[in-house]
Amino acid sequence: MPGTYNHPRIFTLLEITKSIQSAFQKWYPGTFWIVAEMNKLNYYPHSGHCYPDLVERVDGKIAAQIRANIWADDYNRINREFRRVIQEPLKDGINILFQAKVSFHPLYGLSLHISHIDPSYTLGDLEREKKETIQQLKSEGFFDLNKSHRMAQLPQRIAVISVETSKGFADFSAIIDKNPNGYCFFIMLFPALLQGDQAADSILAQFNRIRKAAGHFDAVAIIRGGGGDVGLSVYNQYRLAVETARFPIPVLTGIGHSTNETVTEMVAWKNFITPTDLANFLIQQFHEFAGPVMQAEKSLKEWTPDFLGSKNLEFTTQIDNLRSNVRNLTRQYSHSLVSITGKVSGTVQLLHAKEQLRITFEGKRLVKYSGLYVRNKIMGYESLKKRLNPLSMSFLNGKQEQTLAMEKQVRLLHPENILRRGFSITRQNGKVITDAALIADTRIETTLYKGKIISKIISTENRHEQENNLQPGL
Repeated sequence: MPGTYNHPRIFTLLEITKSIQSAFQKWYPGTFWIVAEMNKLNYYPHSGHCYPDLVERVDGKIAAQIRANIWADDYNRINREFRRVIQEPLKDGINILFQAKVSFHPLYGLSLHISHIDPSYTLGDLEREKKETIQQLKSEGFFDLNKSHRMAQLPQRIAVISVETSKGFADFSAIIDKNPNGYCFFIMLFPALLQGDQAADSILAQFNRIRKAAGHFDAVAIIRGGGGDVGLSVYNQYRLAVETARFPIPVLTGIGHSTNETVTEMVAWKNFITPTDLANFLIQQFHEFAGPVMQAEKSLKEWTPDFLGSKNLEFTTQIDNLRSNVRNLTRQYSHSLVSITGKVSGTVQLLHAKEQLRITFEGKRLVKYSGLYVRNKIMGYESLKKRLNPLSMSFLNGKQEQTLAMEKQVRLLHPENILRRGFSITRQNGKVITDAALIADTRIETTLYKGKIISKIISTENRHEQENNLQPGL
């Protein structure tokens, strides 16, 4: 309560909050229709109440935010209406037009009590998002991109994005596995959430995994069943639709609904209402290939016996004709061969006689001319011998004189003759000394013409020092 301190009048917090509550009741007495984004629904199953976080964004940034509440009865009524009109429950991230009363409570603060939400507004907003996604994909040239891929003639290897426990995937698998013709498929499941707030992120994560191994698959199948038309707005999101459109192999969809197509279904290579229809399509591809093959096999079996019989008869006839022709030709050419043999024999004998005469004549000529040739060669050799003897003797005499002169020079250069003229040879440890650069007291050996002298070095003087000593003034 107010006090009497040396300050202006003091209020308690409860007085202030009740004053604010009174002001809100005065200035906001009724309900208002408000547009906002439900950023977070905050549904509590144990009580059935919701406490949504409402925001308004300007240029992508939150410009306003407030907490609201929807009591359990109101939530159940509103949620049923949403499912009926837009085939979607209340959820995070949607824009809503709602009727609410502005209230302020001293303990819980400011809030909006929501009593009604118009589903037609949200439906219009979702439809607007769908149209914007379609327009953006077309403007970027991606809308028909996946349809431009060529489907394998026998699509056997299928990457399936689905929930392992879903009825749709079970129906799809049953038809594929139990097809009466025994066609063989390779199905690999990539588990993902197919509805709810996390569906887009979950599907995109599996798309990314498949993309890394896209060369191992013929197609991707998105299979969803058992949910009716609920939760389909996720398939109108641009990021999921553009990934489907730009995927490098055909994408097939069977997400189990019969209302308006979602954008993801529109851009897929082919869309099917149910997973069963999708499975039947894959089997039909095999039928279309197998049908002509089986018909050809049947025709071949029917046609082969007649064809072989006809060809066998034709072959037998040709063999008989060939045998007859060979016999006729053999008889015909036998007579010719005998005649030719006689002619060849006479010709050969005549040629043999001629060659025998020619050989005899050439033999006589060869004997005559070979004797003459040998005599001529002998005379030539004798003449050459007479010319060669004086030349060889002159050459040998010249070489002998040169040899004697060289022998005389060698004798003059013999060490014994050099020593005889007063020269000597000095060695140290058996090696000839040519340089005076020796250490004093070194033992050396000098060889003379007659005998050897053993001595020690007292001092040395090389030629260069002697030349320097002879220079005047030095």
